Amino acid sequence: MRVGDLALRKFKSRLATEGLQVQFGPFVIRMRSDLASFASLAHQLYHHYPLASATAMTDFHVQITRPRWLRRWLRPQSLFTLDGQSPFAPYAVEHALPALEWGINWCIATRAHHLLMLHAAVVERDGQAIIFPAWPGHGKSTLCAALIHSGWRLLSDEFGLVHPEDGKLLPIPRLIPLKNESIDVIRRFRPGAIIGPSFFNTRKGTVAHVMPSEESIRRGHEPAEPRWLIFPRWAAEASLTLKPIPKSEAFLMVATNAFNYEVLDNTAFHLVTDMVQACDCYSFRYSNLDEAVTALNALTSSGHG
Repeated sequence: MRVGDLALRKFKSRLATEGLQVQFGPFVIRMRSDLASFASLAHQLYHHYPLASATAMTDFHVQITRPRWLRRWLRPQSLFTLDGQSPFAPYAVEHALPALEWGINWCIATRAHHLLMLHAAVVERDGQAIIFPAWPGHGKSTLCAALIHSGWRLLSDEFGLVHPEDGKLLPIPRLIPLKNESIDVIRRFRPGAIIGPSFFNTRKGTVAHVMPSEESIRRGHEPAEPRWLIFPRWAAEASLTLKPIPKSEAFLMVATNAFNYEVLDNTAFHLVTDMVQACDCYSFRYSNLDEAVTALNALTSSGHG
């Protein structure tokens, strides 16, 4: 059963009471909320995500609710909690959805140390994956959103999850948050893309969320082999450049981009080493999305670096 198989009224009722167990890739998240406006939006944007069984083991118990103190009546707010604890200050009530999405990111980044976690977008085609390690502002989310509307499957926009036993990349196809100018860039690039409402004046500026394809969510249990490591950088009016880089340089860039490299220590060293050896490694500078997608399709279709 999927989120969208529940009628909105029943979805809201369960969300406000016992909560709902939603499957996001390898994680089961029990979410609760008493915010009616959030529930309506969540029902729409999480439509294709599977509901886990009531007996499934839950990885994270999260809530996005109104604070209990008096200020809730003076200035409506939303509060993210994990296992009853609040790691962040309250958000404006209208920012409940981005607050929940950021909160889930925090849960994974701080607790999922059984996996190597790269700060990277990952897309897949024909069983082979491109990994885009990048820090915020480098254009990975925009590029990722363009590729999943150009024949690629979304594994993740935020986390490159590496399985220690075999080095494969695990999917976690969640909503893709676009910020500021990137929202209109994707709307122009693919007018048919399903993008949620824009949230203005958040802690990260204006944010809107792109829905992954139904296929990406349905195939959220299918891992992929790492094949290309591409380090993107968006630059206004820049000419497109795609240059091979030494594997030693790629290793350092991937290792420093991992959330938990030091936690996993020797395991992380071997996983990153194997990944870099298995991949063709490039730096990639772009400004025009059509040119970027064309160049990446040509590279990956050639089958070699």
